[in-house]
Amino acid sequence: MEDDIETNEFFATQTYQREGLNNCSLSSKVATVTPSKSDVPFQVRGDRGRILTPEEAEKLINDQSLVSDFKQQKLEIDAQKNWDLFYKRNSTNFFKDRHWTTREFEELKACREFENQKLILLEAGCGVGNCLFPLLEDDLNVFIYACDFSPRAIEFVKQNRLYKVERCKAFQCDLTKDDLLQNVPVDSVDVVTLIFVLSAIHPDKMQLALENIHKILKPGGYILFRDYGLYDHAMLRFKTGHKLGPNFYVRQDGTRSFFFSDEYVAQLLTAAGFEVLVNEYVFRETVNKKEGLCVPRVFLQCKFKKPERILITC
Repeated sequence: MEDDIETNEFFATQTYQREGLNNCSLSSKVATVTPSKSDVPFQVRGDRGRILTPEEAEKLINDQSLVSDFKQQKLEIDAQKNWDLFYKRNSTNFFKDRHWTTREFEELKACREFENQKLILLEAGCGVGNCLFPLLEDDLNVFIYACDFSPRAIEFVKQNRLYKVERCKAFQCDLTKDDLLQNVPVDSVDVVTLIFVLSAIHPDKMQLALENIHKILKPGGYILFRDYGLYDHAMLRFKTGHKLGPNFYVRQDGTRSFFFSDEYVAQLLTAAGFEVLVNEYVFRETVNKKEGLCVPRVFLQCKFKKPERILITC
């Protein structure tokens, strides 16, 4: 994942490519992006996707063999079990705590309508609480609903010393079929975080999850989104035999990952009833010193809004 390798300084200028939905064309528009001081050395942002090298393009073009329909159906049936096994193997040790969320998403600090307002959040796909608990430590005036596909992950959340029922409510939930209204009141949440979550859901079911979230978000509330971008290194390192569909792959452990273009994300969210406020690529260069590797990471970072209700008067 994106926090498991030491970050190296990204060069001040990079070349990017705008991609269509599920499009592996090499046609490109070139832009130079200079990071602000606050972004160095961590990352740069741009509205155009990463350009493939000729070798990378050839690899993706040649990798057209898909996992069989039978195996794909089994992966969908076993999706929850595979994530539960992931957390059984890794416990709470796999991901680092995400202390960067308030830096990346100022809405977590600034979206209160008045001073001392208690902010209500939903962390969709909370895992073992790597985002949840830093937020609780950082902001005393917040209540967080936290849900995850994996029952085991939710148990780890509830066992954490920082878990207090007066400050958070964790519950198991399949966002594609379990009604969030069973645990969260309608139109009650100020901010929903979707951080490396939607990519784990089958593309055919992503909109169901977003429509589920739409019901509990306040009019004027935000979705804060960060996930894998098209041509991220994690996508390019998949070997033949792991492809499920366009930009959709399965890992060795049976968990799955989708890689988003900005157009794809915008289409999904607008279809689910949200307004697009920010939709940009985040580029980082990460280094594994032990193995002497330096690889390009590509993420999408977005902000969406549930439209305000329009009052009609006679």
